[in-house]
Amino acid sequence: MTSPAPHLWLRAETKPMEHRAALTPATAKTLLDAGFKITVERSEERIFDDEEYAKVGCPLVEKLSWKTDAPADAYIVGLKELPENDDSPLHHTHIFFAHCFKNQAGWKELLHRFDAGKGTILDLEFLNDANGRRVAAFGYMAGFAGSAVAIDVWCHQKTGATEKYGALTPYPNEDALISYTKDRLSAAGYGDGCFGPLWYGACDFARRVGIPEENIVKWDINETKKGGPFPEIVQSDIFVNCIYLNQKIPPFITQELIDGDRKLSIICDVSCDTTNPNNPIPVYSINTTFDKPTVAVKTSNPYPLEVCSIDHLPTLLPRESSDMFSKDLLPTMLGLKERETNPVWTGAETLFKEKLEASRA
Repeated sequence: MTSPAPHLWLRAETKPMEHRAALTPATAKTLLDAGFKITVERSEERIFDDEEYAKVGCPLVEKLSWKTDAPADAYIVGLKELPENDDSPLHHTHIFFAHCFKNQAGWKELLHRFDAGKGTILDLEFLNDANGRRVAAFGYMAGFAGSAVAIDVWCHQKTGATEKYGALTPYPNEDALISYTKDRLSAAGYGDGCFGPLWYGACDFARRVGIPEENIVKWDINETKKGGPFPEIVQSDIFVNCIYLNQKIPPFITQELIDGDRKLSIICDVSCDTTNPNNPIPVYSINTTFDKPTVAVKTSNPYPLEVCSIDHLPTLLPRESSDMFSKDLLPTMLGLKERETNPVWTGAETLFKEKLEASRA
């Protein structure tokens, strides 16, 4: 049985420097054409202008008006965390990256808000198809952007700069980022740096800025299945961690490794399992931000080591990231018409109920 077309309420993001959107104007139009109703909150941060949504037929409302004005049956759609410093009950069904199903910091508190308000989380991270694969993810673009930031920090170190690595700002497109990074590598006198281990998007970015294939160390599940720690990591100049952590694994690196002889000077932890008790990079404890992208790692080795652990790196290229993610998500969003029987959505709701029950223990 087909249910009435859902009402999607695209909320404005409140996380600093978050410019992406779960729904782009193009995917919003497709959903509208399929009979969906879409309300869009105004946003000065979103890479897409408000008028782009208005032109395809989405009514515009004020930022955060979902809290008071959204109908009870509306799906509140976003990407990153809900506004901080708020413990009010949550009544709606929210579609977003909740970051609370792996026992991250504050997971119980967030779930208790949904428990109190009888709301529901349909977590974007756990929308899986029949084969257990995620229907949409920012993984490729996260690796791409993470590789860019890591290389830029490495160049900053190699040019002998005395000031701390500065704030990051998003780029208008991939070409601008690639051109900038090529110039940085040239200024740093790039020779035979070893960049890795890298995965997918991270490898692609390294190639596109001219790093030779032999200097890119490519690791995947086969290279890590024996379990860490991995001394090979600290013999690379750059380490970009892009794994999807879904279980406890031995650490990739340890304090002992970074205190010993190493070439490694920058870690970009794209995965950002910072507060996850199973974090495989247990040598730092805070998430960094776009205005303060790196943090120094404590080590007895005088050779510097920095970590970048920004948990929304794809917003470095917000338009491309949003387009890619939203297109991948679109078929699943269309499936909301049959939410009660659609296995992707029923699986997400079952998982929420399991985590909610665990939070009550």
